[in-house]
Amino acid sequence: MQPTQILLLIAGYFGILILISYFTGKDDSNEIFFKAKRQSPWYLVAFGMIGASLSGVTFISVPGWVASSQFGYMQVVLGYLFGYFVIAFVLMPIYYRLNVTSIYEYLDERFGVVSHKTGAFFFFISRVLGASFRLYLVAIVLQSFVFNEIEIFGGQWPFALTVVLSILMIWLYTFRGGIKTIVWTDTLQTLFMLIAVGVAIVMILNKLEWTLGDFLASTELTKYDKWFFTDSILPKNHFIKQFLGGMFITICMTGLDQDMMQKNLTCKNLKEAQKNMVSFSLVLVVVNLFFLLLGALLFIYAEKTGIAVPMMDGKVKTDLLFPEVALNGGLGLALAIFFLLGLIAAAYSSADSALTSLTTSFSIDFLNIEQREVSKQKAIRGRVHVAMSVLLIIVVIIFNSLNNKSVIDELLTVAGYTYGPLLGLFAFGIFTKAKIRDNYVWGVAVISVVLTYLLADHSESLLGGYIFGFELLIFNGLFTFLGLVLIRRK
Repeated sequence: MQPTQILLLIAGYFGILILISYFTGKDDSNEIFFKAKRQSPWYLVAFGMIGASLSGVTFISVPGWVASSQFGYMQVVLGYLFGYFVIAFVLMPIYYRLNVTSIYEYLDERFGVVSHKTGAFFFFISRVLGASFRLYLVAIVLQSFVFNEIEIFGGQWPFALTVVLSILMIWLYTFRGGIKTIVWTDTLQTLFMLIAVGVAIVMILNKLEWTLGDFLASTELTKYDKWFFTDSILPKNHFIKQFLGGMFITICMTGLDQDMMQKNLTCKNLKEAQKNMVSFSLVLVVVNLFFLLLGALLFIYAEKTGIAVPMMDGKVKTDLLFPEVALNGGLGLALAIFFLLGLIAAAYSSADSALTSLTTSFSIDFLNIEQREVSKQKAIRGRVHVAMSVLLIIVVIIFNSLNNKSVIDELLTVAGYTYGPLLGLFAFGIFTKAKIRDNYVWGVAVISVVLTYLLADHSESLLGGYIFGFELLIFNGLFTFLGLVLIRRK
């Protein structure tokens, strides 16, 4: 496809989203923006959450990850499944009982103002980093395959402009309807993403003259199809470490994350929210398996046709193999179109809700917008929405100059540090009845992060070659929990 054709496709896609926002954002009250008046059908939320959970990271990075980790990612995915059940039957009842807008209001109710602000702060850092990683990944793909071909003002199209346009498009369809718009646009975005994966698998199989059965029985697949790694507990990819890490990542990055829970809290009642969570989690396991099958198929196809894994900054970037095959792999225009629609959908299904949740959390948790004059609340929300957009632009541009690791690995590593204090705070609040000295909570959270970093940095020398994986999040939460024990009130 020519860059002009791709730009027209992107413009058409955003045109549909803006049309959806027109109908869903006619009532632009804060009640609609923050809660959608709790009238969202549970099945609509469940389907949309598939796209939001996968995001551009899964769409691009997980297929590229197959070369180094085979199907080992399924160890993490099985942990995800158990984590979603904890969310549905432990955390959701608390949120619905308290009727919260921001889930961190629970910490205010349980401990006090400092705990509330500390929890919201760590979410804020976590979500800004997470959303920025996702946007960065998609922005570099668009830059590499589209905008580098376009000249502007006599020079190459700058990466910063790609980022600005991406955030601007998100702002245009979220600034009125907020979470109500997100619930509907996520449904469309999930559909595009799943169609893109399905079309890619079918077209590559046809090109190789294979059926799906031929592929699953092929000797080529055996190079990539190892699911479980149980040989030694020391490496990062051991089953127990991956499973527990996946479980607690889900509890933290969904159950303790305003972004993901804000959609669930738009369901009519707790029972419907639980149906949404359980059904969504089961489907997500199957979807992730198909992403891994696609990854194996991509590497097999590249090897058979002589397609080289793309390079960036002198390093092999397996993240870019899917776009390379889809856009330049000789598979036709249809795959290129569906890939781009899937890529855009994958990126913006998480980025748009992140922008909305950041606006919600900052307005509720830091500005106490619900205590302001009613006539000023909408204007405050609007200014915060713009500020959050600018912040994401700045962070993505910074990542472009700093990032040098696999995007999905970076995302989960960062989450291990920033979500740990949230895990410890909520666990202490739910599983104990103790009161704490609220003013010291921020210090406990910071010390926990520092201790976690030191543990991860020196684990090989201190623990006989043991390398922490995603289970590092558990230790981070444990440090916070023990710190809260030390500052409890008698």
